Amino acid sequence: MVRVVTFGYQTWGHRTLTAALKSGHDVVLAVTHPTSSHPYEQMFSDSVEDLAQAHGVPVHVAQRADDALIDAVHQAKPDVILANNWRTWLPKSVFDLPTHGTLNVHDSLLPEYAGFSPVLWALLNRESRVGVTVHRMDETLDGGPIVAQQAIPVGPSATTTELVAATTELIEPLVLSTLSALAEGTLTDHQQDPARATYFHKRSDRESRIDFTASAADIELLVRAQSDPYPNAHFRFRGERLRVIRAHVSRGRFGGTPGRVTVECEGGIAVVCGSDAPNRPAPAIVLDRLRLDDGREVPATEYFGTRAGYVDEI
Repeated sequence: MVRVVTFGYQTWGHRTLTAALKSGHDVVLAVTHPTSSHPYEQMFSDSVEDLAQAHGVPVHVAQRADDALIDAVHQAKPDVILANNWRTWLPKSVFDLPTHGTLNVHDSLLPEYAGFSPVLWALLNRESRVGVTVHRMDETLDGGPIVAQQAIPVGPSATTTELVAATTELIEPLVLSTLSALAEGTLTDHQQDPARATYFHKRSDRESRIDFTASAADIELLVRAQSDPYPNAHFRFRGERLRVIRAHVSRGRFGGTPGRVTVECEGGIAVVCGSDAPNRPAPAIVLDRLRLDDGREVPATEYFGTRAGYVDEI
């Protein structure tokens, strides 16, 4: 019987604790962050605290690894710590405490896409696969030896929301098989290849802003990457911020200045995009559905009507 402590938050931490509970091992403590009103932390917000309490598992709630948290982990005497979406730094005195160390669950195919928003960045980079990795925690960010990994394909019209949902489905079986191998003494690991390692930073509003000098294909991809409930791809027109809920690449080509709102096209409104030479015709981005500042969602044809013009410059 392995004594397990979990560190986790939101749906990712919830799935990891669920797997630990299903494993039949002794879950002696669940550590999680306090509930937050931050919009990001309202997404995929299954509660680790509620799940632990429902199963009689002691809970410690903390923002970071303070003295009280470290003391709680020492008292739990874990054989292993499982971490997933623990959002602040853990000191070596914590991650090296258990006999078998700490295993972190990260939603990318490490060593690529260490850091933040890995699924979203991978989609924007047109990766053919995304996935989940279980690795040993050390002093590097997402850089410890890999013990388990599973990938899924990225479809041609996939959104970040769909891929995040699909990768969260990988967490439970990966954690269960990892705990089983750990208990049986058959768990192996291999070092990450530093030559393949990539790191991505947190995304901000800047990364969601549409640059119409980009190709229509790149803009359509950004719209899918910033799918609800993530902050939507956006631009401004006559002072109003417009969030793009759905768009597609035109079949026909449009010439002129990128950012020019033109005419109805294929059920939406075509906006000129970048091409390989100034003024050269290229596919446009066809805006299908928009979200306005007041939260209403409207067809782009309804919003623009017969209004043309240029998107606002930043």
